[in-house]
Amino acid sequence: IFPGIHFMPIAMQRKNNQDIIIPRGNTSFRDGDQVYFITTKGGVDDLYKLTGKKKQEVKNVMILGGNKIGRQTSLDLCRKKLNIKLIESDKKTAFDLADELPKALIIHGDGRNVELLEEESIQDMDAFIAVTGNSETNIMTCLVAKSKNVKRTIALVENMDYFQLSHSIGIDTLINKKLLAANNIFRYIRKGEVVAMTRLNNMDAELLEFIVKPSSKVANKRIVDLDFPRSAIIGGIIRNGEGQIALGNFQIKPGDRAVICCLPHSIGKVEKMFL
Repeated sequence: IFPGIHFMPIAMQRKNNQDIIIPRGNTSFRDGDQVYFITTKGGVDDLYKLTGKKKQEVKNVMILGGNKIGRQTSLDLCRKKLNIKLIESDKKTAFDLADELPKALIIHGDGRNVELLEEESIQDMDAFIAVTGNSETNIMTCLVAKSKNVKRTIALVENMDYFQLSHSIGIDTLINKKLLAANNIFRYIRKGEVVAMTRLNNMDAELLEFIVKPSSKVANKRIVDLDFPRSAIIGGIIRNGEGQIALGNFQIKPGDRAVICCLPHSIGKVEKMFL
């Protein structure tokens, strides 16, 4: 379809199904699938053409919750020249935020009040971020935002069980502080030289980045010749600072950084291949 390969699907989830699929050559895509791709910079435009999606510019953002996360998020987005509205229920905190964030519009009110959200033009927002201390409030307000056709919704949740529901209920991104902390900790206790680790959003799959050692089982071998778990996939290789999509005939060399997507039960076997 496109000359050259600039992207690769690394994980997918069928609509109304909690199972995670590591795509293979014979995997077919269906309407409603949620698919994660790894891509070089040159592949982004090709992906938009292939999927029929359009780039959605985010300019106007509403944030619910003036805690540390909400405050820092507002500050970072203001620095990126985005238009920020932050809603905080505590009056004193709202006044403090107004002093700390002069480039953001601070609103004192209850974000659970749909009339307030409508008065503050939630329907004109490109993104809605709910980071209050109450997971249910964050989820419900994100659903309200979705009903008003807000393009992107992000909710902070404490209960990990909600991650399994996010795909079916329609929230774009769920974040969990404990999970983020755990990812950083696990990075240092994993076997092999793991330089980066994260969990795919809303999916029970891990994204790992290993440095290939001369002693690694994968060193100086083609991907097609590796005894790699079917529940894992080498999505890309970073060589000399340049990212490349790695297909079957690609030969991995010592010093390469391999980006792997795998299901939790296959992490142990993948790690052993990079020792």
